[in-house]
Amino acid sequence: MNRSVLLGLFVTASMMASTSFAASEDLCATNLQTIENAKAQIQAKNMQSQVDASVQQAKAHQAMNTKDGTEKCIAETQRTIQELQKTSSSNN
Repeated sequence: MNRSVLLGLFVTASMMASTSFAASEDLCATNLQTIENAKAQIQAKNMQSQVDASVQQAKAHQAMNTKDGTEKCIAETQRTIQELQKTSSSNN
């Protein structure tokens, strides 16, 4: 009986870990899409090149297909989104 309880806990923990990794992967892709949607509104050339470089770096992290790569992708895209928001609010 103890073995079946431990096995059940292990299976549950594995499923929860894979679910959170999948959710992180979705956040990375969602952030990349948000940036792509906002790129049309960027008027400054230097900001456009910064965003392009950031997107390339985030996609490289995403292509690693690891938890670390996904976390780096999310961090990179969130920084870029914040920069876009700052630029947008300072132009208004």
